[in-house]
Parts: sequence; C-alpha cells; structure tokens
Amino acid sequence: MTWMVTGGAGYIGSHVVRAFVAAGVPVVAFDDLSSGRASFVPADVPLVRGTILDAALLGRAVEEHDVDGVVHTAGFKYAGVSVERPLHTYEQNVEGTRRLLAVMTDRGVENMVFSGSAAVYGTPDVDLVTEDTPKAPASPYGESKLIAEWLLADVARIGDLRHTSLRYFNVVGSAYPDVFDASPHNLVPMVLKTLSEGRTPRIFGDDYDTPDGTCVRDYIHVGDLADAHVAAAGALAVGRELAPAYNLGSGDGMSVAEIMQSIRRVSGVDFEPEVHDRRPGDPDRIVAAGDAAARDLGWSMSYSVEEMMASAWRAWSAASATA
Repeated sequence: MTWMVTGGAGYIGSHVVRAFVAAGVPVVAFDDLSSGRASFVPADVPLVRGTILDAALLGRAVEEHDVDGVVHTAGFKYAGVSVERPLHTYEQNVEGTRRLLAVMTDRGVENMVFSGSAAVYGTPDVDLVTEDTPKAPASPYGESKLIAEWLLADVARIGDLRHTSLRYFNVVGSAYPDVFDASPHNLVPMVLKTLSEGRTPRIFGDDYDTPDGTCVRDYIHVGDLADAHVAAAGALAVGRELAPAYNLGSGDGMSVAEIMQSIRRVSGVDFEPEVHDRRPGDPDRIVAAGDAAARDLGWSMSYSVEEMMASAWRAWSAASATA
C-alpha cells in the first residue's frame, strides 16, 4: 500500500514521509515548495511538485504511484496571517482539500489522515481540551481546518472514505539534523532566530495565573507527531475504525518561561528574556488531553522539553552553518 503525503516537503510533512520510510511503507511526497524544501525529502522518495489546487496533477500522481491512502498536511498554516489573507487561506485549506477529496473519490482512494489543528477550538474556557470541547475557531485558519473536517465527514457519509483528523497545538524540535522549522510565526524558531542575530527574545506577559506567571501551552515533538500520523494510517489501512478526530497533547503543557530556560541551557547562550505587556486575548493555559490517541493509536510523547529544544537547536545550528 502506497501513501501520498501532501505538503510532504514541509517541516511536518517531511517528518511524516520519513516516518513512513522508517516503517517500511511505500510513500510519495506531493508539494508545491512554497514553504517546503525539496532537500527535506529523502532522495529515494518520489517528489511530485505542484499545488493541490491542480486536480489533474493530483490524479496523475495517484495513478502513477498507485496511491491507496493520503496523509494531508498541505495548507496555509499561519493563523495570525490568515486574518489578513482569508481568501488565500480558504482557497488553500478548503478548496484544496475539496479538490483532493474529489480526486480520491474519482479514483477509489479510501483512506485519509488529515493533519488538523487545535485552532478549531479557538480560545477555550477550559484548562484541558478534549475532543468534545466546543469548536469556536478564532481565525480563518481555524475555520478552514474545521470546514475541512466537515468535508471529510460529508464525503464519508456518501462513500467508502475512512478517515481521521489529528489535532495539535505547537509542534517543535526535529527528528533529523537536516530538517528544521523555518516558520517566522512559531515560538521556538522565532527565539532561535532572535538569538542567532544577537538580539534578546521577548516574553509577552509574566502575570498570568500560572506557576511562573507566563502562558502555559502544549508542545509536542515533531517526531512524535509524525509517528501518530503513520499509526493512524496503519490503522485505516487494515480497516480498523477510528474516531473522527484525536487530540495530540501532553495533558500538562509547558510555560513560555520554561521554554526560554530550556533553550538557554541547550544553546549555551546566556540571556534573560525581555518582558513585555500581555497580548490581548492570550489565555493563561491551554493544554490538550491525549488520552484517546493513546488508547486507539498507542500514541505517547517520548521527548522531554530538554530533548525537544536540544533537537531544535541542533537542526537550526546545522541549517545556519550551511546557509
């Protein structure tokens, strides 16, 4: 059985591709390289270059590589920017998913693992987010992810689509020294970039109702995330029934101050973050429960915060050295 990973040259998608390779499962990557990098895809894995809006190319890729299942990680992933670019966000995340599902339906591809997002919950008023927490997305990005989940459910009602969505908050680290997170909007690469430029990282608010006064969020290692996608794909491939969606979370979370302290230790760069005013709307704590994923997918977090940050620093340093 061959799986196609859309967005397979991206930070998350390429980790999923490599996890399939490690599991001995044939895989093909599909990516327009708008943010992904061809170098992230192993040399012996086929890379189809193009946009998921190109239904004809998607169809040819499915047929030429005899694809039986899709892990859909492609999309526009910047929640903050999506507020300024709602039409682009919907085009990529909703219309792109619709076209992909249409191609899959036409060619009898019956398995999909969707790379979802905890952004579907918006800013929940609970400390621990479960799959049943009300959905109230606060950005076009979160809305587009929720609509994509609805699309999957609607298609499954009229056909043979087997699917599940994996929702997560903050993905960090690297399982390979040659793959790194280059996002200009994610906390850890932002801090690493700031340090590499000789500047001081910032913390926004230190008076939250948390043990150290800084926001607590959920962080999971990208290698653990990739393994969850492969586990879900394996379950669908053998016809095992899965829930429509699973949260991938620690149940505990980490504070921004803890992240900063860990980066200081693993990088060897001595710094004291600048403390600025809170950003409007930032809740004290948002953490996801991963119990259902542990039960059905055998998923668990295998990296400590120190290991997560150390792997991020190694990959960032290697990339900087070759830039």
